[in-house]
Amino acid sequence: MTMRDRYTIPVPESTWDVPMAGSAKFNWEYDDSRDRLLSLYQKGKDKQWDAQKRIDWDLPVDPDNVTGLPEEFNPLLGSDLWDRMPQKARDEFGRHQGTWLFSQFLHGEQGALTVSARIVESVPDMDSKFYAATQVMDEARHVELYAKFIDEKIGMYYPINQDLAKLLKESLSDGRWDLPYLGMQVLIEGLALAAFGLYRDMSTNPLVKQLLAYVMQDEARHVAFGRLALKDYYAELSSKERAEREEFVVEGCYLMRDRFKGKEIFETLDMPVKECMDYVDNGQMYQLYQSMLFSRIVPCVRDIGLWGDKVQKAYADMGVLDHAKSDLVQLMRQDEEIAEEVDRAKHEQELAERHAEVHEAIAQGAESS
Repeated sequence: MTMRDRYTIPVPESTWDVPMAGSAKFNWEYDDSRDRLLSLYQKGKDKQWDAQKRIDWDLPVDPDNVTGLPEEFNPLLGSDLWDRMPQKARDEFGRHQGTWLFSQFLHGEQGALTVSARIVESVPDMDSKFYAATQVMDEARHVELYAKFIDEKIGMYYPINQDLAKLLKESLSDGRWDLPYLGMQVLIEGLALAAFGLYRDMSTNPLVKQLLAYVMQDEARHVAFGRLALKDYYAELSSKERAEREEFVVEGCYLMRDRFKGKEIFETLDMPVKECMDYVDNGQMYQLYQSMLFSRIVPCVRDIGLWGDKVQKAYADMGVLDHAKSDLVQLMRQDEEIAEEVDRAKHEQELAERHAEVHEAIAQGAESS
């Protein structure tokens, strides 16, 4: 069986070509750097880690409920459709939900890998090139670990969601150097960070919590990078130039809002798509979920200065305008602390297991003497 055989939906091509515009920029001013970005670059170097060693890959995962979420998070719960489904069909639905979710995480990380490499090439200042180079390594690690997780724990994949694919294409095909920044660092990474956080906090599966906590530790730096670099640049733009970026933000946010609805799952399982999407759109838990997905994007967009009437009106329409009050720095600090706490808990468990082995060996020795 080839990799393409494990996609739930046929994938016509094994590669995807996206024409890119713009120029590769060189900068011969090596000493004209911002301390904030150089500090972030140093942190990026210090925080590198090995996905093969840091994660406990032996932990089990239920492929029919990958994240271990309680049933009330099921968007179809309480519907006649769900009540009629036999347990086998429910299990299959759960497995497709899990693999669809992590497939989108995986594809988004490959997008981030490509875009961060593009940023190294196109950004004009050297300090941003330095940091973006550390992000390239981070994103490669994320692609590696999500691919390994899906391959070993679930065994099937979904293709990239078309809303995500469209925003990636638009981010890469615009010749202005800041558009990949804005599309990836603020919109795509911001949404992914919020989604990772929701599943990190709600999941009852230890392996899933590890994956997401460690990825989020990296992603918090990536969002900070986009925020620092774009805030300085957008302060110098004309009103017309800023309005063009705001138009891009509005379109991108509507695409990202629809990205996590999971329509492909219902289509693949030959379920009544319109009926299922109505349950998704009107479900209380899903509406809360959709709102929380913008908890990282809205304060970042405001902070970098893209806060015109059109952006605020779009966020009000989505019901996410209140997230502008969120403390993005505190949220990112919490992401780092949670990853460190996961490491401490793992270390304490390893010590407890070693002590238990020593005590057992002592007891066995006493019995035999």
